[in-house]
Amino acid sequence: MTDLMVLSVPAQVLPARAQMAFTLAYHIILVPIGVSLPFITLLMNFLGLRRNDPVALQLARRWSAVMAVTFAVGAVTGTVLSFEFGLLWPAMLGRFGDVFGLGFTIEGWAFFLEAILIGIYLYGWRRMRPWPHFLAGLPLPLVAVVGAFGVLAANAWMNTPTGFVEGPPGTPSRVNIRRALFTPIFGPELWHFLGAAYMTAAFLVAGVYAVGWLRGRRDRYHRLGFAVPFGVGAIAAPVQVVLGDVVARAVFNLQPTKFAAMELVWNTDTHVTEYVFGRLNPDGTVSGGIPIPWFDSILAGFSPSTRVRGLTAVPPNTRPAIPLANITHTAFDVMVVVGSLLLLLAIWCGVVLLRHRRLPESRWFYRAAALAGVAAVVCMEAGWVTTEVGRQPWIVYQYMYVADAVTNIGPAALWISFGTILVIYGLIGWGLVAVLRHMRLRWRAQDHRAARVGPPDAGVPYGPPEAEVPYGPRPGAPHPTGPRGEDAR
Repeated sequence: MTDLMVLSVPAQVLPARAQMAFTLAYHIILVPIGVSLPFITLLMNFLGLRRNDPVALQLARRWSAVMAVTFAVGAVTGTVLSFEFGLLWPAMLGRFGDVFGLGFTIEGWAFFLEAILIGIYLYGWRRMRPWPHFLAGLPLPLVAVVGAFGVLAANAWMNTPTGFVEGPPGTPSRVNIRRALFTPIFGPELWHFLGAAYMTAAFLVAGVYAVGWLRGRRDRYHRLGFAVPFGVGAIAAPVQVVLGDVVARAVFNLQPTKFAAMELVWNTDTHVTEYVFGRLNPDGTVSGGIPIPWFDSILAGFSPSTRVRGLTAVPPNTRPAIPLANITHTAFDVMVVVGSLLLLLAIWCGVVLLRHRRLPESRWFYRAAALAGVAAVVCMEAGWVTTEVGRQPWIVYQYMYVADAVTNIGPAALWISFGTILVIYGLIGWGLVAVLRHMRLRWRAQDHRAARVGPPDAGVPYGPPEAEVPYGPRPGAPHPTGPRGEDAR
């Protein structure tokens, strides 16, 4: 290959990438909820049982309903993504499916198991004894992590493909399952993603109750609903900063061309300047941004003399084009800046908690907390843009170009497919918001009624059924333990 060679890009690439990017960006909003909301819910459930706290149990039960709804929607959008691999990139699956397909098999197995466990946990409210019900849900966080393991194993393989021997016609053979699953970038990528998922879901849930605090609802229900998930997010935030540094250094060592795009490094050199934002020009100069001399070399290898390989070290058709390098760099900087702001918010809460033994009372703190969930979603989206765009033009790094993997279906049909996906996903999003809003209004009406006339018939998730409950026995239905909790005879 020479620098003068130009990679031919079929017309199908743009609509295929647009559809894949949209469905992934949509689905990734639901993923952190599916991965970490089970843990947050079970944590609240445990606190409620340990302290005999009906407010904590009420929160846990309501969060379990949200968990089930978002899981159902995530199942739909995730299934579409799986089919898109075969429909949009058939050449990649045809050639490498035997190598990296095991990750999707693991994810599918975990998905069905998680669906069963969510059903048992959700159905178990008021139908099981408290501690056995809690124990029945205890595997949920682990199974959710196993699902993430499968997806991240497949994505990590696309970034650092190992575990096979390429035969003469280019077909992989002698597949090593362990090496195909546990690729060099897999560990850093998995832990970084899990940290992001826990931080995102925690701040999203806490943000709901921060809005309630700003609107004057400062009862124990809203304080506890804010404190527990925000505490999870505040713990995850500093851990995530460390994990981000680890994964960036892994990219520097394993995918130096992607690292050069992330940092806008044009020529290989030492004492490389770090640019916070900015734009790479065709002549290799950087316009705008905040330059920090030598800092890029220090971040890469803890020393200004660290040599950072530039984009020009590889031929043009094996590296991201300049517009894609700018997208990668901007997404990376957005992720770092927003993640740092979330860390400062966590530190703010920690300092107040240590000094005054209470949560902050500043409205500015709760304004920031209300936006933290959305900010964390933006941070996660930016991370995926960095991962996927920075790998271009490869779909399998150094083995297959995106242009060689795309379907032969005509671009017009692909644009129609993309438009259809936009409409369907728009309806799905509208339905999800409508359902969650209806649940919120119903729960608020129940809380207002309870404040006026008292909780109906043991107003906790465990025990005899309430007069109005979203799940469990309906009014007039016999309870399995009788009116006083004795075993029915």
